[in-house]
Amino acid sequence: MFGQKASDNTLIMVFNLAGVVVAYFMLGLSLYMSTEVPLSTKGFWGIGVLMLSLSLVNFVKYRFDEKINSDRIQQLENARNEKLLHDFVSDKAA
Repeated sequence: MFGQKASDNTLIMVFNLAGVVVAYFMLGLSLYMSTEVPLSTKGFWGIGVLMLSLSLVNFVKYRFDEKINSDRIQQLENARNEKLLHDFVSDKAA
């Protein structure tokens, strides 16, 4: 969009992404190294972690979208109130 500044949170996002990658790597390594757990159980755990991650991403996205929508509605209400005040003041001055 025009006039939109770049996000200041890039470093934090990269750090969090690195943490997620390391966590997935360590989980995969621990599942691979555990010899007493059957392969079907390892697969079940892996699918569970991936589905949990997907649910978390969707939850955060919908919360973020809800916050943006409420901010947009608040901006529209503020603009409407400003217009009403401007019209009231200009009618009184005339």
